[in-house]
Amino acid sequence: MQVLLLNPPFLPAKGKFSREQRSPAITKSGTFYYPMWLSYATGVLEAAGFECRLIDAPASGQDLAAIMASLASFRPEVIVIDTSTPSIYNDIETAEILKEKYGAFIVLVGTHPSALPQEVLNISEAIDFVIRREYEYPLLELVQTIAAGKLGVEALNQISNLTFRLGGQIYHNQAETLAPDLDKIPFVSKTYKKHLNYHDYFYSHSKCPIVTIITGRGCPHQCVYCVYPQVFSGHKLRYRSIENVVDEIEYILKAFPDVKEIMFEDDTLTINKKRCFQLAEEILRRGLKFNWSANSRAEIDFETMKILRQAGARLFCVGIESGAQEVLDSMRKNLKVERIRQFFKDAKRAGILIHGCFLLGNPGETKETLEKTLQFAKELNPDTAQFFPIMVYPGTVAYDWARENGFLVTEEFEKWLDGEGMHNCVVSRPGLSNDDLVDFCDRARKEFYLRPTYIAAKLAQGLKDPYELKRLLKGGNNLIMSMLKKTFGEKQKGC
Repeated sequence: MQVLLLNPPFLPAKGKFSREQRSPAITKSGTFYYPMWLSYATGVLEAAGFECRLIDAPASGQDLAAIMASLASFRPEVIVIDTSTPSIYNDIETAEILKEKYGAFIVLVGTHPSALPQEVLNISEAIDFVIRREYEYPLLELVQTIAAGKLGVEALNQISNLTFRLGGQIYHNQAETLAPDLDKIPFVSKTYKKHLNYHDYFYSHSKCPIVTIITGRGCPHQCVYCVYPQVFSGHKLRYRSIENVVDEIEYILKAFPDVKEIMFEDDTLTINKKRCFQLAEEILRRGLKFNWSANSRAEIDFETMKILRQAGARLFCVGIESGAQEVLDSMRKNLKVERIRQFFKDAKRAGILIHGCFLLGNPGETKETLEKTLQFAKELNPDTAQFFPIMVYPGTVAYDWARENGFLVTEEFEKWLDGEGMHNCVVSRPGLSNDDLVDFCDRARKEFYLRPTYIAAKLAQGLKDPYELKRLLKGGNNLIMSMLKKTFGEKQKGC
């Protein structure tokens, strides 16, 4: 059986739409994520003997006509389509066209259908299945069931995480399970190597080319805005073995000879101090020399950062969000402002760079707390920073809060993006409108990046390291062009 796994085209004239990032959009910095979850699913299906084609249309710039032309000798019987909140209607239109051409079973996956499975199925009868949450093994079960011709309700009800249409009726399997043994999943980097061009992917805070993997899934923290733990991977931590992770690192360093960095895209790599030491010690024991970056919380200690730096850690991407304690508390961040300050001191001492994320407009936010956050960002002075209004997605506490209080300016999901495909702020409340948030983010970005001391430090950093210079020039150029467009072009609501 042939299976197509598709990251479908969306707004190709505007840029590379990044579905799998936590807030799907075209970004000002040019950051563009791998289709990591589709890639994991592809590896699982291929290991079971199914013939797969993985196509990342935003990466390659292919439109739907070009995709279908490339499939001349490939007749998929199952088509798996990744989707997101702002692209959902476009993606379903794509599904309808493919359904008509191939007569294949259509499966939608991703955070949006995980949160609203029945609503998504109701949009179009072309959609046969939604697999909620992590989907590699439920998808494998589904494809095996289809291959065996067992398409009755009883057989389909045995597949976890499945919502399906049969005979004009929608069935919702309540069982939801997540992959328990992550070591059994084939290396995602092998799928990248076979199906994708790794030079197509770019993280503005990291060296390029970059390869992205995960060492574990789930996050125990309860931040109200974060979509993946709430609707996709859950709050229970599940880990790959350290040996399995470092085996994949060794594979990457051999298979991608010009790779400059590996990104660990775990929700929070550094949450377990003992495991951080084990990872660092195994990398050092094997004598591996490479740069890596990871998502982290602003609470690991100097001792941990020191050994991670020895093992190649270059940068942490950190959700700081706010400089106001009352706002951090209202978003259930479980983090103290003073702890963040100490974290930055320790990171500087350890020699690890920080990409700081500031999320504005959370519950409890005021114009005064916005200013406090901007001053806090300048005080902390991360290597790079992003300022963006809160983006709320179905299935999250933040979305329910905004919807129940009448703070959403629209419930049309395509309007989660502006006319350029960038984030559009849809949360507005008395005393702090969506326009206020966007204007503040634009000003904060300019004030942070246009400081003479910051510019001088970046120039010095780039002159010391040509790869850092390449990263800084690309990200800086994208950011400057965005600022100029904002200043001299039409007013945008994106961030």
